[in-house]
Amino acid sequence: MIDWSACSTVERSPGKVSGTWVFRGTRVPVRALFENLEDGATVDDFIEWFPGVTRAQVDGVLGHASASLTVESAA
Repeated sequence: MIDWSACSTVERSPGKVSGTWVFRGTRVPVRALFENLEDGATVDDFIEWFPGVTRAQVDGVLGHASASLTVESAA
């Protein structure tokens, strides 16, 4: 499981979207990015469909996920 607490582009608050990880400053869950990508959407599609989420935030989430997977694989 990915530890999102070290990713600066996301946040979690008990009173915001039931405490799920969201893109900082939005109510868009991080899982929505991965669900949309799995369903064939592009990053550009996602950014268009979820106003308020920036490319830098998406890049930060994808980079963090990639780095986390690399660390997990090395363990």
